[in-house]
Amino acid sequence: MSFLVIDIGNTRLKWGLYEAPRPEAALIAQGAVFLEAIDRLAEEDWARLPAPQRMLGSAVAGQGVRRRAEEQLDLWDLTPRWVVSQPQDAGVSNGYEHPARLGSDRWLALIGARARVLASGPARPALVVMVGTAVTIDAMDAEGRFLGGLILPGFGLMLKALESGTAGLKVPTGEVREFPTNTSDALMSGGTYGIAGAIERMHRHLLRRCGAEPALLMGGGAAVKLAPETDLPFELVDTLIFEGLLRLGAQEFPDG
Repeated sequence: MSFLVIDIGNTRLKWGLYEAPRPEAALIAQGAVFLEAIDRLAEEDWARLPAPQRMLGSAVAGQGVRRRAEEQLDLWDLTPRWVVSQPQDAGVSNGYEHPARLGSDRWLALIGARARVLASGPARPALVVMVGTAVTIDAMDAEGRFLGGLILPGFGLMLKALESGTAGLKVPTGEVREFPTNTSDALMSGGTYGIAGAIERMHRHLLRRCGAEPALLMGGGAAVKLAPETDLPFELVDTLIFEGLLRLGAQEFPDG
């Protein structure tokens, strides 16, 4: 029973087709499109794929974008199923004041991170960082309790805010430097170090709270840009949300 997973973020739709809804399933195909190109999925990216029997997805970009994706799923006559964050699921407890208001992408990344940590050794705290249009930095203790997290603007949003709110800063993207000596490098370095500093601060909070060194897992489209700028040991994982969807899929479709 092939299984389609979809992650609709603020900028792109990412998808993966797996041989079954279970964590160890083989990946058959995957891809990503900008939200503007969703309406061409059925006739382009998905046109030659074997038909999946089940799907599960995360959508944080709004109802309109989700409906456009659902229209493309008519290619296979699939019933859309979208994750809503729960108080507890798949070994993770949701510490948000209103659990359903936690973004489904963050919830799934926590579930994926929890499974990955347990698969690699004894239970330990985890800091889950997703770097995209926005940056989220979420803390989870060794028992799988989500303690809380931060939301920051991503690289692009930071630069746009500076350009729109400050005269004379409409400059090309620069490089990250220890001591920037031009405005382009100063902008890029400031944004990067701001995000890296937030990660390091949350890492200290979690270490102090739990008394054990947290695992640091980073994902998202811009994670490769940030990863070299932290001194903390980390694991770069592009598939955390997919891994969370596979784990929930195994529970929801046990016959798969």
